[in-house]
Amino acid sequence: MEKIGEQFANLNIVKRSSGTTESPYLLGIDTSKTVQAEKGNLVAVLCSNGSIRIYDKEGLSVLREFSGNPGLLNGVKFANSCDSIYSSCTDGTVKCWDARLASEKPVQLFKGYPSNIFISFDVNCNDHVICAGTEKVDDDALLVFWDARVNSQDLSTAKDPLGAYSETHSDDITQVCFHPSNPNMVVSGSTDGLVNVFDISVDNEEDALVTTCNSVSSVSYIGWSGKDYKQIYCMTHDEGFCWWDLNHLNTDEPITCLNIQDVREVIDVKGGILDYLIGGLYHEKMNKLFVIGGTNTGIIHIMSCTTSGLIHVTSLQGGHSATVRSFCWNMQDDSLLTGGEDAQLLLWKPGAIEKTFTKKDSMKIASSVYQRVRVHSSDSYKKKKKL
Repeated sequence: MEKIGEQFANLNIVKRSSGTTESPYLLGIDTSKTVQAEKGNLVAVLCSNGSIRIYDKEGLSVLREFSGNPGLLNGVKFANSCDSIYSSCTDGTVKCWDARLASEKPVQLFKGYPSNIFISFDVNCNDHVICAGTEKVDDDALLVFWDARVNSQDLSTAKDPLGAYSETHSDDITQVCFHPSNPNMVVSGSTDGLVNVFDISVDNEEDALVTTCNSVSSVSYIGWSGKDYKQIYCMTHDEGFCWWDLNHLNTDEPITCLNIQDVREVIDVKGGILDYLIGGLYHEKMNKLFVIGGTNTGIIHIMSCTTSGLIHVTSLQGGHSATVRSFCWNMQDDSLLTGGEDAQLLLWKPGAIEKTFTKKDSMKIASSVYQRVRVHSSDSYKKKKKL
């Protein structure tokens, strides 16, 4: 555990973006995954004003910005094989932009069914399928699927869905996450508390449903973990954490590895406090799942996940001055990007020294923003979305 702690504790800020008191919160972060991207190192950030900003990773300067007008964008994801960026939108579409082009128009548009309001989405590991989750309208909460493969005829018209799953969630679908290496496996989470695993290679929804796990609370974050990614985990809007092992589906062993109703009440962060959970990180090299949380003053807590509970590993301080809302870990160079309600994007690297120091005053945010705290309820993600 000490060795694990050293790796994260050794992270220092290399660079910080120049946020202002009027700047939007930074809600989601993703980085390009292609080989050529290593030279350009593009970062895409979802902002609370419903737009996506493209940054240069090393300098953290804004290169361009994409908007979902008239809708608000939800989520941000780079394609795995090219520098395309996807985001779902409240206008009933999933939009795709070329991150290296300054054009404000999407290069591809995926159209949903009438009355669809998309609030979550993901693209599978071979970039062939997009899946987006909707808000509940009337009695319907849908997972909608599209063929994401591009040909020259597709570029001029919006793509219609391949189909949808409508029977497995009864409320807003807040999270969609494809398996990191199996293009047919996807997990979804909802405010109904259910976390569903599907094999989309199967023809109909009922047979495609591999298993249903119940978090007993509104789901705020889901992910895959473990060797060969045979485990799933989720966080809830009231700071709960659940962890399940799918290897035990056909055995007598229980699939629940860990179930904590409120992490804030049980975690010992060595003299500090935990105000909220941000997300999870499965570290392939260590074969270990970490849970990331923080404080309303901007401290980031890193916790190791074990079957006996969550163990505080280290805390990152001196970076953010308000609630941290997003992070992205790079397994190649062990760097970390973080963003939050202080409108700052920070780049952390092992043993690094910050190249440019900014005055403390520039890190401060308006007192009205300081007063804002996360609302922990089943519809808190809606409040965040409308900021």
